[in-house]
Amino acid sequence: MGEPKWGKSGLSWLGLPLGGLLAIVVAVASPWDEARIAPTALESTSLDPRATFESFGAAGVPEAAASTAEPAPNRAGELRRGQTLGGLLGELGLPATEVHAAAEATRRWLDLRQLRPGTRWAAYQTGEELRSFELALEARGSVRLSREAGQWTASFREYRRETRVRTIAGTLDGALETAIERAGGDPALAFAMADVLQWDLDFNRDLQPGDRFRILFEEIWIEGSYHGLGRVLGLTYGHESGRAWEAYRFGSDGFYDGEGRPLQKLFLRSPLTYSRVTSRFSNRRFHPVLKVFRPHHGVDYGAPTGTPVRVTASGTVTFAGWDGGGGRTVKVRHPNGYVTCYLHLSKFASGVSAGARVRQGDVVAYVGSTGLSTAPHLDYRVQHDGRWIDPLSLGGVPAEPLTRERLAEFRRVSAEMRDSLETGRPWAPAGAGATEPARMAAVPAAVARAGH
Repeated sequence: MGEPKWGKSGLSWLGLPLGGLLAIVVAVASPWDEARIAPTALESTSLDPRATFESFGAAGVPEAAASTAEPAPNRAGELRRGQTLGGLLGELGLPATEVHAAAEATRRWLDLRQLRPGTRWAAYQTGEELRSFELALEARGSVRLSREAGQWTASFREYRRETRVRTIAGTLDGALETAIERAGGDPALAFAMADVLQWDLDFNRDLQPGDRFRILFEEIWIEGSYHGLGRVLGLTYGHESGRAWEAYRFGSDGFYDGEGRPLQKLFLRSPLTYSRVTSRFSNRRFHPVLKVFRPHHGVDYGAPTGTPVRVTASGTVTFAGWDGGGGRTVKVRHPNGYVTCYLHLSKFASGVSAGARVRQGDVVAYVGSTGLSTAPHLDYRVQHDGRWIDPLSLGGVPAEPLTRERLAEFRRVSAEMRDSLETGRPWAPAGAGATEPARMAAVPAAVARAGH
């Protein structure tokens, strides 16, 4: 059975940033039999996510569907910048007297003013005469224009959408996204893992060569082709030292460890998703600009200018402005006497000003090098009851625990997920994998991929 390929072209289509993430890394190794865990029963039809979109015509239609698909389009492409639907129809040979009527017929299904460059189209012609035209609307479906009895009519077909559940396993000996890719998953799972474990693992400094992971997750497939990641359902992550973490999604309540304790804590481990610690909390550090020894009451994270800075706990912004040597700075007051400070910023996020309420994980600013700074970085500081404390030593205060009734249900569901992670046996939440019967839709798969 074929599986999704995650080459550069596939990732650029998904719009996923790659490159320079997590300098710790990987090799998918044998102790866990990570070469590939067998796909679940939901993966009954696997197609290369790019094969159906690279070209139009017979080569663009999956072989399995060739017998049921209509003839390939004569011409196909993408809307150019500044090109209108009417202009395109004219280029395809539709008489000027019919262009307006044809474009107007689509208005029930789409707003012509919101068509974007890159939107896919396919034209079906008999000789030089345009007989029908298909326009893909992102992941929703396609609008078809057809000439019937001398009149242009439009119809809409919703794409067949399927959720598939998979399990992969790997070992770190390099970049996390590379380990995931070698295990057969989408490298974007690295970001998803960081989000799930952000309260317990700092992906900037806690990952180690030899760490092992297993991930149970959803993939979204549209018209038989891979479209992107769904939800992470569960995962395990372990150090060679024996320390391990478990995380299981439970309804809309979030993620919990193997004992049913909530993973969410009062503070995130880091205000940046990916970076490196360049200087730690110290009562006597040599200042790189002033050239003297003085206390450094924060942790410096090296990161490129413009990297989003997340507030590590929910609270109220008390200051957003220029603060001497700290340059552009944001200060946020939190419950229980805590204050967090973010220094040397390049700019503030929209809406961030004194008095604004922010939630844990909100982007409040962007990394810069303002004030007394020698290079782009974030100086992150924490006060508790007016006293500076080491941000890396913060203990986690858990969120609300599950009720006794919910805990019993969680234990049942998490046991099923744990079994799937360990054995690769199929598991899926209620409703996952539901789809129309596996068949090729009337529209060639080439048209299924819409504007990016």
